[in-house]
Amino acid sequence: MIERLGNMDIHGSRVVKAIAGFAAVALLAVTGGCGSSTQAQTPGEDTTEQSGPIAVVASINQWGSLAEQIGGDDVSVTSILSSTNVDAHDFEPQTSDVAKLAKAQVVVANGAGYDSWATKNVAKDAQTVSAAQIVGAMEGDNPHLWFSKDARNGMAQELVNAFSKVLPSKKKAFNERYKAWQKKEKTVEQAMDDFSAAHKDVTYAATEAVAYYLMSDMGFTDKTPKGYAASAAAEGEAAPADLQEFQKLLEDKGVDLLVNNTQEASDATNMITGTAGRADVPVFDVSEQMPKDMTSLTEWIGSLVDTITGYFDVCGSDDTSNQSGDDNGTNSSDGKKTGDDAATDGTSDDDSDDTDTTTSCKAGTSSSTDDDSDDDAEGSGTTDSSSDSSSSSENTSSDDAKQPDPGK
Repeated sequence: MIERLGNMDIHGSRVVKAIAGFAAVALLAVTGGCGSSTQAQTPGEDTTEQSGPIAVVASINQWGSLAEQIGGDDVSVTSILSSTNVDAHDFEPQTSDVAKLAKAQVVVANGAGYDSWATKNVAKDAQTVSAAQIVGAMEGDNPHLWFSKDARNGMAQELVNAFSKVLPSKKKAFNERYKAWQKKEKTVEQAMDDFSAAHKDVTYAATEAVAYYLMSDMGFTDKTPKGYAASAAAEGEAAPADLQEFQKLLEDKGVDLLVNNTQEASDATNMITGTAGRADVPVFDVSEQMPKDMTSLTEWIGSLVDTITGYFDVCGSDDTSNQSGDDNGTNSSDGKKTGDDAATDGTSDDDSDDTDTTTSCKAGTSSSTDDDSDDDAEGSGTTDSSSDSSSSSENTSSDDAKQPDPGK
């Protein structure tokens, strides 16, 4: 079991500050390669360049998909954990998974205690890329780093460095793919900025702090009751008083949105989501692992941003779709309400007021599940190796990244 954050406010602000500092110097990583989190080549080692793709093994499919985006045809990526039906915090790799890690030329890990098994059986000459190392996150901090824009940018840069060390002749290709990825990532980040600018003082509470970084990047304030948040972080049962406080918060419409981690379901979370539904507080369902119908991390994050935006813009115009992510955006299966849905919320064209979107458009009532997001993706070319177990697959994923602030 992972020992998770007991006081996320303290750890959160520490990590956020570390990420801010990291972002200021991040661009130097790709061009200069100094201060890389990847392991340097051993002196005297044979530097003859290989032919064929780099063998990459990622602990989780979120980072594996990013490795595929940066590496393209020059890498062969296997992701160990890709199932949305497994509690990633309790996952233990099989013998076959350990063997894959031992043979990898580049190992991509998340870090911060989320996948400590991933770096225990790495070959001495392998490159290791860790999200937690990149952003300065430690065990006990919020480990869901793939939801942070800073961690994604840092990981993309470090993957360029790691791949270029193994295949120097392909460095230009890796940098070109990085630039193409960056354009898509910037589109997602612009959608986040647009939402934040249009919706001031938005709040949420969460059954578990899975999407803390995503919500922070979009300008949300976390109002999860502290007692409940502490017990959830410690993977313990919430006290009755904490559950009652959470229910009252929802019944009083004290938050604009409830975030629900579908991979951490329990009687308590079912009670909380039920209370939110009865109180007409939108429930945003999100998993930790990237759903299999999403072919890239960029597409997935973009679809989540669009879904959240849809909850707040249900009474707006039809141009709320396709704001972020890959070219085709998301559809109504993401839980975002369409024009017909908006009518059921009591809004009408006659009463609409463009100057008051942050209040009259706040409350959608449907629940979204990211597993149902649309299929439009970049075609990352990932492969599925689920033959070992339901939680082991050959998909793209990446591991060694610096972490942004852990959230509540």
